[in-house]
Amino acid sequence: MKYKTWVEINKKNLNNNVKAFRSILDKKTKLFAVVKSNAYGHGLTTFSKLADTFGVNPVRDRPPKGGCSPACRQAGVPVGGAVSNGVDGFCVDSVTEGKKLRKEGITKPIIVLGPSLNHLARDAARDGITITVSNFDALAALAREKAPADFHLKIDTGMHRQGFYVSDLPKVFSIINRSKLLRKHCTGACTHFSSAKNLTYPDYTLKQIEEFEKVKVLCKEASLRDMQFHAAATGGAVLFPQSHYDIVRVGIGLYGHWPTKESAAQHPITLKKTLTLEPVLSWRATVSEVKHFAPGDFIGYDLTERITKPTQAAIIPIGYWHGIPRSMSSRGEVLIRGARAKILGRVSMDLITVALPKTAKCRVGDIVTIIGKDGKEFISAEEFAEKCDSINYEALTCINPLIERVVI
Repeated sequence: MKYKTWVEINKKNLNNNVKAFRSILDKKTKLFAVVKSNAYGHGLTTFSKLADTFGVNPVRDRPPKGGCSPACRQAGVPVGGAVSNGVDGFCVDSVTEGKKLRKEGITKPIIVLGPSLNHLARDAARDGITITVSNFDALAALAREKAPADFHLKIDTGMHRQGFYVSDLPKVFSIINRSKLLRKHCTGACTHFSSAKNLTYPDYTLKQIEEFEKVKVLCKEASLRDMQFHAAATGGAVLFPQSHYDIVRVGIGLYGHWPTKESAAQHPITLKKTLTLEPVLSWRATVSEVKHFAPGDFIGYDLTERITKPTQAAIIPIGYWHGIPRSMSSRGEVLIRGARAKILGRVSMDLITVALPKTAKCRVGDIVTIIGKDGKEFISAEEFAEKCDSINYEALTCINPLIERVVI
């Protein structure tokens, strides 16, 4: 094997998920992939380049000498590319992430959702990256720039995290309207829902949508033209279609996972159709040793697990540094040769020990599946997260970014 552990990125499944979300959007609504936190563990540049270019054949669709075809230009694809079925843009957490995408040749729009340091905001202006402004200090700093970046106003409609309150907007617009540059570069407004993942309690999300509708009206009254409005992430996109606006920011859904069990069950009610999402990521490793333990043997650190019967075990070169939390100690499972193998004792920094089924004929070099399918068995990110009292978001984003991402 080339790697001790690696993450597989399934481009067919990603393509399926992009098409699924395309199918629920109006043609005017743009699909942005949320690729913060190392693309939810999938690899920032690896995943983004795939999502950017679906449907492109680099030979067949090579543009003619002298420039891109009219169809390419109309679709907003730069010279050197071709019309694709990929996403329309990307959302990142920081300017640093956005710069990495630009360095990899991604030219589609990029929106930074998190706060931006002043010196990085200048990099954003240079690289054509849109930042979000969520407080008066950040707006004042941007007003002092000679060449500010394009920016979207972040509005707090009830998340009570980042953002201006709706009541702040008259003052915000007064500051913007005093500067021709700020007026020119204020290109959108956005918000974030706090509980759009479950239809059982819709009132709070509906109240947030109502607040955001006020924002649209106030922007128009302030004569801010050509603004892009966006509010919905995956949950809002599937459960509150009235919140699609100009852009939807889809994260966990593009990776083939539902934000909650409720959103998976309830979305056919709101969309009048059922979406099939396919997990994009599988996490593999290899067996580094096979051992036999006798009754009475203690396994790993702190003598936390004692063997009660003759046991064949495999040593796997992954641990909490790689993304297997210590809470998986003596309770987590992996797949080897299509069978489940339980973790024995403590999860170490770089190693785990697993008990093999009696019938398993395991050898050094055998493939181990931590998340994904092996034969008829499947460990989902949701099952993995449940075993360590977490959620699929955390389970995926905690996979070490230094682990190789391999496209299959």
